[in-house]
Amino acid sequence: MSETVSFGYEDVTPAEKTARVGGVFTNVAARYDLMNDAMSGGMHRLWKDRFVRRVKPRRTDQILDMAGGTGDIAFRLAESGASVTVADINPAMLDVGMKRAQERGIDGLVWTEANAETLTFPDRFFDAYTIAFGIRNVTDIPKALREAHRVLRRGGRFFCLEFSTTQWPGFAEVYDSYSHKLVPRLGQLLANDADSYRYLIESIRRFPDMPTFEGMIRHAGFIETKVEPIMGGLVAIHSGWKI
Repeated sequence: MSETVSFGYEDVTPAEKTARVGGVFTNVAARYDLMNDAMSGGMHRLWKDRFVRRVKPRRTDQILDMAGGTGDIAFRLAESGASVTVADINPAMLDVGMKRAQERGIDGLVWTEANAETLTFPDRFFDAYTIAFGIRNVTDIPKALREAHRVLRRGGRFFCLEFSTTQWPGFAEVYDSYSHKLVPRLGQLLANDADSYRYLIESIRRFPDMPTFEGMIRHAGFIETKVEPIMGGLVAIHSGWKI
């Protein structure tokens, strides 16, 4: 990994990024789902539904939902009867998820504080690995992808839902203006925190485009990688298999 990594539009040391990203999600945890609704007009719910349909969770599956703190993906996966472990580096996000699970009467999920780059799970332990809107916040993305490959069994499936760069003519400019100008204002209004949401938008801009990220997934050892653009690539579902 290089001596500096991106934190939004800034270049910082890896240790500083890890600490500052932790601060962002500690700050926004309590209002994270409300802000997702506000920023996407509620469309993030449809994107997550589509994502889980692609995973096709089975009752016999052991699934690791990485960066899944508030439980949005895990709750959907658990409807299949699969055994789901929710992992997140941020304890504040996990606290929100566990509270939501209790309020909804969802039992059986395993909640664990974990760094995507240094997982403590044994080799070939999970049937599927999911990560939604979390990979761009990881300090060393190639290392996290290698860890995802390591903990999957042969025949295991990797699925990632992440923002990307829309290819629809004209829409990219409209979205860019909206996200940079309005989202920080929404963050200030709804969560009293414009800076954290400014970072979240900037982190999208610094994330690799769809072909580049697909190449990173292949380089980590996955085969038959696919990219499914949503809204022209504003959001994308990336997938791959371990053999």
